[in-house]
Amino acid sequence: MLKAPFAYLTLAALAGALAGAPAQALGSRKAAAAEAPAPVVGTGAYTPVNFDLTQDRENILVLDLSNGQRVQIRLMPQWAPEHVARVKELAQKGFYNNVIFHRVIDGFMAQTGDPTGTGQGGSELPDLKAEFNPQPHLRGTVSMARAATEDSANSQFFIVFYPRFSLDKKYTVFGRVIDNMAAVDAVQRGEPPANPTRIVQASLASENKPAPAATTPASAPAITADDLNKPIGQ
Repeated sequence: MLKAPFAYLTLAALAGALAGAPAQALGSRKAAAAEAPAPVVGTGAYTPVNFDLTQDRENILVLDLSNGQRVQIRLMPQWAPEHVARVKELAQKGFYNNVIFHRVIDGFMAQTGDPTGTGQGGSELPDLKAEFNPQPHLRGTVSMARAATEDSANSQFFIVFYPRFSLDKKYTVFGRVIDNMAAVDAVQRGEPPANPTRIVQASLASENKPAPAATTPASAPAITADDLNKPIGQ
């Protein structure tokens, strides 16, 4: 099944997207004047993104790309706990290593997470139940791709280049790029690209894995005068 976000562009209002859960009515005027309760963890709550790379490192997904760049994504279990757990599990198993960005649309998004590179593959784990939430699809938003049915997300995800509010509450937002969005901008375009960008290594920041050594193509052997003087066919 094709697990890909819709590409239609509409402009939708952001009203309510950043609103927290309303406080419940309390039994007395004195109680009503008390401090509002803390935000509720779950798909209906808004929690701000922490851009500090030194904090909560077990919830930072690190992508080392074949373009030589490292991207860091803040995972937000407060928004989508099951989706975050799935991505972390797959990353720690090495599932995303050497997987390409197979669908990259300029001005829209870059999609990855399919080991077949066709847009129709996923992991052997069961599909996830949707965790739609109020988080808008802003630049740098990381959201789960799915097929036509809502509960069909598995391993594929996409990173948004520019806001696409038409996707809000239709795809599960589970993170935000917090470092080096420019590297995402540099991912090769195409469906699939002729020379796709790969995730060389996916890990959690808490694992402290170094970036893989850059590989360079093997150089052709130097041509000597003797090579030029050889009879044809030798």
